[in-house]
Amino acid sequence: MNQSPALGTLEELPADYRAAMQAANLVPLWPSMRGFLPHGAPRPRTRPTLWRYADIRPLLLRAGELTPIEKAERRVLVLSNPGHDLDGLHTTGTIYVGMQLILPGETAPNHRHTPSAVRIVVEGEGGFTAVDGERLPMHKGDLILTPATLWHEHGHSGDKPVVWLDALDLPLLVGMEASFALDGPAQRIRNAPDASATRYRRAGLVPFASLAAQRPRYPLLRWPWVEVRAALEALAGDAEAGLPVHLAYVNPETGRECLPTLGFSSLMLRPGEEVALPRDSASAVFHVVEGEVQAQVADVELGAGEADVFAAPAHAPMLLANRSATRAAFLFRIDDAPLQRKIGIYESFAG
Repeated sequence: MNQSPALGTLEELPADYRAAMQAANLVPLWPSMRGFLPHGAPRPRTRPTLWRYADIRPLLLRAGELTPIEKAERRVLVLSNPGHDLDGLHTTGTIYVGMQLILPGETAPNHRHTPSAVRIVVEGEGGFTAVDGERLPMHKGDLILTPATLWHEHGHSGDKPVVWLDALDLPLLVGMEASFALDGPAQRIRNAPDASATRYRRAGLVPFASLAAQRPRYPLLRWPWVEVRAALEALAGDAEAGLPVHLAYVNPETGRECLPTLGFSSLMLRPGEEVALPRDSASAVFHVVEGEVQAQVADVELGAGEADVFAAPAHAPMLLANRSATRAAFLFRIDDAPLQRKIGIYESFAG
């Protein structure tokens, strides 16, 4: 590959010319073009970063003491990537992740917004999310969708704190200047709780009436972890050693990703197993649902335990190892591959 030529700098231009451009709200491209369009590969600001739940949890519980839900609306600590100057928005360039706390008896009021979001339950029982009138129970490891513009609220009928991980495409919507929310009255809950998970309980089976009906945009809103875990264990029994045991969360009506901009999947590492994930162009965030994992992200070593979270920049090679010789490890992955596929830039460098 030919080396790219050095480009002119802003300082090389006469002061009167620079002043004239500034007065006309103009900026020359060439002094900064390599920053916008680096040759060969992107230069992500996102750093491989680990957030330990043991550090997050006491600070989140203290937030519950310091800030009542009425003053917080959503009581969240954001997992802010230091490569983005700890701006409270970026876990990767396109993914926002936070840990949210709700205490017994509290309600996070009904609203809807343009960013798409999911919830992955970290700890606690008795929490629930209501999405467009469907009440969805929240158990450890469950994935719950709150898609863009759908009404949703959270509540807690248990007796201990409930914590979940929020993942949103918020950086994308903020960058588009399209991020906003609307408040609304509490939802009227329909009689059938967790109705979408009941309708789509088994792969290959759908309600007969849905064949003739207009396809709902988001037919399934909750994936119970107990079922995802069982599916991973079944797949592991038929998967070649050293290859990822990896399942994607998809829309049961279309077979495509369940949200338009973010992808979600779960991985299982068998006892003592080491797996190299195919390198691709997507950035990703990993949450350890169960077990102890050693992750090598690019050239950074990260040791992650249960409920810990770590970020991987786009294009980063990744090696995952289960640190236990007797127990399987399970991880949840969030990535921006669906967005990249839609705009035609996704690449996989497997093989």
